[in-house]
Amino acid sequence: EVQLVESGGGLVRPGGSLRLSCAASGFAFSTYAMRWVRQAPGKGLEWVSSINRFESTYYADSVKGRFTISRDNAKNTVYLQLNSLKTEDTAMYYCAVDLTSGPAKGQGTQVTVSS
Repeated sequence: EVQLVESGGGLVRPGGSLRLSCAASGFAFSTYAMRWVRQAPGKGLEWVSSINRFESTYYADSVKGRFTISRDNAKNTVYLQLNSLKTEDTAMYYCAVDLTSGPAKGQGTQVTVSS
């Protein structure tokens, strides 16, 4: 069974930092690109960042220079370091993967940026 379990969200003040983790199981993690997406209240899903199996990284313009994606294949885990957080970063953050059997997404972890 494919599982993606996110953690690390929370309430943080503008300018603060968080590190999100996504523990994966049930598939050959090291062979797949992984991505983070987010959904703000009342809005659709927004792609945030991706990392492929060669560890090349890609970012949405809105987070470039502030967020960093990484992966640890030994731990089957993908991370998202969030720095210089803004109120507009408030959202539910999900990790996701496009498997040969179809897309999969975790349950999400809430990030709230507020003073």
